[in-house]
Amino acid sequence: VQVVESGGGSVQPGGSLRLSCVASGFSLGTFGSYDMSYVRQPPGARFEWVAGISQDGLSLTYRDSVKGRFTISRDNAKNTLYLQMNNLNPQDTARYYCATGGSRDTAQPLGQGTQVTVSS
Repeated sequence: VQVVESGGGSVQPGGSLRLSCVASGFSLGTFGSYDMSYVRQPPGARFEWVAGISQDGLSLTYRDSVKGRFTISRDNAKNTLYLQMNNLNPQDTARYYCATGGSRDTAQPLGQGTQVTVSS
């Protein structure tokens, strides 16, 4: 699978970022055939599942710490996954990756990720 991930950067606490992930080259089916997730890896820590979305975009799930602040979405016609992140705080600092699989148990990170740094 090939991915182009973008949208990361450095922001102050309370700021917003929108991550995008364009994915192609799936061995079975197309982008729209897969539940997808965003996962993140904070500095010196393990991967954390952040949010998941079903194939049709109708079922959304989030880790507790991002509920109400992050929104995952997708555009299957554009093979693109999005993560809108609002009211960011320093604990959100991590490298963010799109992933196949829609849950913390099934998510498999793709690509090189994009860095998000939240600091004042």
